[in-house]
Amino acid sequence: MPISLKMPALSPTMEEGTLAKWLVKAGDKIGPGDIIAEIETDKATMEFESIDEGTIAAISVDEGTENVKVGTVIAVLAEEGENLEEAAKAGASAAPAPSSAPAASESASAASPSSASSSPASSSPAPTASAAPAPSPAASGDRVFASPLARRLAAEKNIDLAQLQGSGPRGRIVKADIKGAKEGAAKSAPAAAPAAGAPAAAPASTVEMSDETRAILDARIPHQVSKLSGMRKTIARRLTESKQQVPHIYLTVDVRLDKLLALRGEINKALESQGVKVSVNDLLVKALGKALIAVPECNVAFSGSELIQYERADVSVAVSIPAGLITPIISDADGRSVSSIAKAMKDLAGRAREGKLQPEEYQGGTASLSNMGMMGIKQFEAVINPPQGMILAIGAGEKRAIVDENGEIAPAMMMSATGSFDHRAIDGADGARLMAAFKELVENPLGMLA
Repeated sequence: MPISLKMPALSPTMEEGTLAKWLVKAGDKIGPGDIIAEIETDKATMEFESIDEGTIAAISVDEGTENVKVGTVIAVLAEEGENLEEAAKAGASAAPAPSSAPAASESASAASPSSASSSPASSSPAPTASAAPAPSPAASGDRVFASPLARRLAAEKNIDLAQLQGSGPRGRIVKADIKGAKEGAAKSAPAAAPAAGAPAAAPASTVEMSDETRAILDARIPHQVSKLSGMRKTIARRLTESKQQVPHIYLTVDVRLDKLLALRGEINKALESQGVKVSVNDLLVKALGKALIAVPECNVAFSGSELIQYERADVSVAVSIPAGLITPIISDADGRSVSSIAKAMKDLAGRAREGKLQPEEYQGGTASLSNMGMMGIKQFEAVINPPQGMILAIGAGEKRAIVDENGEIAPAMMMSATGSFDHRAIDGADGARLMAAFKELVENPLGMLA
């Protein structure tokens, strides 16, 4: 009897995903533990591991198909001795149609002359119509078939997908095709400039705009329209909910960094032979972890009818990636060594940018830290990531004149740190104690190593 392989739920909250890549084809034999596909969720690209043994009789959902509902049959597996064609037919008759066709959101329609298509690095690039080259096998009319990953890579490299030859199923453009193309080399030649006084013709849009977008669009201004990625939709929804439902209270302290910077230099000198380099941010994660344990009233989550108080500090650290923002977790930040935090942070940040984090590595945490100081931002207030009770926003370090303990004016390296607290769960006085504990640990950093 054929076995239906269904779109898995790769996280507790996953409802749909993108079948980014097939690692097998019809006729391939697989066994338990074999990786057969890569699935894109709203936060990461994850591997789909088979738990059954048999031969792939049919692929039901093409590579690159978006918005595939959890539970949709994506392939049919024939058991030993079964006829592949019969198994494929049986699976096809039993399998519901996939929720969306490949690249359906990018399909060109009769677009208004006011709409345009393209995308930033975090989204899929949309090709413009070109009269010069003939369409490659990856394209049909204005429609270009490419995996979501290939689209993101093409945007980053400034590559026109319409000019590429796809090597994937049915001519679909995949990651390997992008890697083989030179940056900017496949871009179409620029169109001739319009005659003086004549309005420039807008390229045909490959995005079917919503009524909401059409209502706010000012067609007089040159523009681009692109579909929101799953990650960006999730960020928009969660942050909106946070600001609407969570009463934020903001508390700011100025922190002297001189001793922390000196200690960092000594630590890195001692770890040089091990190839480990501790950043200021790693030390701040450690300080926040220690402060949360020192002030457990802030290491909490609000559920509406109960208050959860955690006995370990798992710090979520904001990492910017092309598709948006993700928060990999440094577990046991209070108990780990700073070298362990540094190594874990380097690994997590690297895999976050590659979309290779597992759900348990970015879902959860007891509090968050967001550092925009490295971008030159002096001070900001971050939005809480529910159900966490607080997030710490770190500003840039800068030389300031201060009055020292002897009453004299002296230069010092200072930074501003702002805590955002869920006022339903955390009182202002407890938030102030947390900020004071954090300040004390940073200004006397040997205390966080003890």
